[in-house]
Amino acid sequence: MPRSAEYKPLLFTTTVRNPQRLKALLWILKRFDGQTLSDGLATEIVADIIRYGLYRPMNITSAIKDKWASSPQGEFADYILTDQEVQYILRHNPQNHKEAGFAKGFPSRFATFYDFPKELGFVYYAPDEPIFFSELGTMFAEIYSVEIVGDSIVAEERHPEYEQQVFLQAMCKYQRNNPFVRVLNDNVPLILLLQTIKKLNADSKYNGAGISRRELPLLIFWKDNDAEALYQRIKSLRAQHGYNPSDEIIIDICTQEIMGGEFKKFKPKSIMNEYPDEFIRKMRLTGLISLRGAGRFIDINRMEDKKVKYVLSHYATYSKFGTEREYFDYMATIDSNLFDIHAVEMTPNQSEELLKNWLDTYNWESIRHELNNLSEKKPSKDKVLRFLPNPVRLEFLTALAVKSKLPYVRVIPNYSCDDTGLPTSTAGGNKGDIECIEHRNTILIEVTMAEGRTQTMMEVWPIARHLEEFKGKYEAEDSQCIFLAPSIFADSYDQINWVKDRKELTIRPYRITEFVNFLESSITLYNYV
Repeated sequence: MPRSAEYKPLLFTTTVRNPQRLKALLWILKRFDGQTLSDGLATEIVADIIRYGLYRPMNITSAIKDKWASSPQGEFADYILTDQEVQYILRHNPQNHKEAGFAKGFPSRFATFYDFPKELGFVYYAPDEPIFFSELGTMFAEIYSVEIVGDSIVAEERHPEYEQQVFLQAMCKYQRNNPFVRVLNDNVPLILLLQTIKKLNADSKYNGAGISRRELPLLIFWKDNDAEALYQRIKSLRAQHGYNPSDEIIIDICTQEIMGGEFKKFKPKSIMNEYPDEFIRKMRLTGLISLRGAGRFIDINRMEDKKVKYVLSHYATYSKFGTEREYFDYMATIDSNLFDIHAVEMTPNQSEELLKNWLDTYNWESIRHELNNLSEKKPSKDKVLRFLPNPVRLEFLTALAVKSKLPYVRVIPNYSCDDTGLPTSTAGGNKGDIECIEHRNTILIEVTMAEGRTQTMMEVWPIARHLEEFKGKYEAEDSQCIFLAPSIFADSYDQINWVKDRKELTIRPYRITEFVNFLESSITLYNYV
């Protein structure tokens, strides 16, 4: 007998919280588009997820462990598994899991991987029906280009810009009270967030920085779409406790006042940290949200005011849907106007000034520490940086590092960023990552988290092309490129030497740790040797 609907705090998914993993999972499933879903096919799809290293069960052989050792959890592995290795994992990792409509085990595991993309309107599936990808889901799956070369997986994000476009389309419509989930809460979280922030910022008593991170649990637990009532409750909270109420105060408001005590006990860490973190990650993916005050406040990205105005005018009121398919079709519909409204263009001078402002938050010691974390593939615990995917974080920290140690060098990052200068995505594939001007010379900095054969195949040739284009952009005596990665693969050195000999282009490869040491000891970015 199905459970009755109840009020719950907002947690988009407990299975796939990392968006990096979500788009990779969609790439896998897109290969089965149009095939009729059965328990057997569901198991085959999970087998492919394992084959590419996107799901890594615990009971594995030493050979499999070696293939997965060089890549982070939740991302494509560097090496693909053989059929025998996949079958070993399936046999030795039985799944004690059951989802409605699917057999217990790996077929039900399939459903847990893909229920959230289904809710967002990316892909529709049901037992004994064809798997159907919407246009929105197809865009999301096409972010990646993946090739198998020998036993290596070469994965490249060809269209990183699609991620923000797709998530904005989904989140401006996503309803808590939708047919896929048994939740009584009735609002569109993004709309409620934007409306509440606008009310707080319009109040002359406050500093116009948006909603405090410690106030977010109220929104996450909120039962309806009444932004005025939520704003008034936050206003009352600030009058009593300022901007730093205790955990106990917030938890009591959420569980006793908002929920009326009709709510099971949750760990304080979930209410105060895990739910807000996941909420911020998803909201930032829309491009409409900025972090202020070193991550203490969540605000509207003022570069996107036109888009915010459009979203609020078109999605603040919404219809309800009685069936899963009706709701899916609504979510899957593309609003082309959202593609046509562009953010305010930022000039190179503005980008550099915003970058310099972040040096008030991150001194050299903290920059070095975070770069070393990336070199060792350790997660960041910083209240802002932990919301940046590793490739984005590496571009941001590298630009900060150069500006911190060599302040006279002009540093112009090409990543997309919000109105604080915090990047929202990596630089596009048609231009270099970071442009630097030092006296009469120019230096292009290209960074990557890729290693091994993927690095050699996907990085060096585009870098050479970017450097050739970069040489013609500025009137300079000479131009060089710095290539930065956690490690430099042997074949990459060979390619770089070939580029130098045949094209007379200077590419200087550094491991992240080597580049940190270089900045600590050098007085110039350009290498005169």
